[in-house]
Amino acid sequence: MACQKNAAESQAAEVQKAVTDFEGTVRAALGRYMYLSTAPGFDIVLPGFDAATLMGKTIKVKGDLLVDHPPIFLADTVETGPGSSVYTRSQEFQSEDFVEFKAREGVPALAITGVAKAEEWEGKGQVKIYGKLQKGDVNSIVLSDDKGKEIAKIIVDSISTYSNYYLQKLRLFDKFWFYLNVKDSVDKKIRPRTKEIFHADVVGVGLF
Repeated sequence: MACQKNAAESQAAEVQKAVTDFEGTVRAALGRYMYLSTAPGFDIVLPGFDAATLMGKTIKVKGDLLVDHPPIFLADTVETGPGSSVYTRSQEFQSEDFVEFKAREGVPALAITGVAKAEEWEGKGQVKIYGKLQKGDVNSIVLSDDKGKEIAKIIVDSISTYSNYYLQKLRLFDKFWFYLNVKDSVDKKIRPRTKEIFHADVVGVGLF
């Protein structure tokens, strides 16, 4: 995971001064975020625009890499063909739900060994944990031991737009890191039956 992280950051550093445009097919898009396979390692941001309307389309985007906010590429214009402009930026980039790479480095990993030890998660604030998203009427993050046996579940109360966008990007992966704001614990009488241990808001998702 650390190698992937370093590779992404190195890639951004190498091209940050040279790249001002990308051309390709939109492979993931949600809210103001979109991803092109021809722009690996970067999240293209279109402030004030619903990027999902461009899903599956071949586009040309011009803009600038934000050195202070890797891996953000701030789009100035987007065209779907010669002279066919669909977006011209009129707003500046705002962090909003974007989670900085540098901020992720300081987030502690949560180690859960079972449903009984509430001290493993209570009062922890923001943490990261490796698991699998299980979708349903109530979404949850499934935690497993080294042998693949399910040991606990985290109830997901909300997922940020940026996180949902990353779930699109990582759709070929089964498990990844979730960055969470830990909330209320599930009643200790219920935990052994459901394996659900606490509620959380997902604020970030990634391979590292």
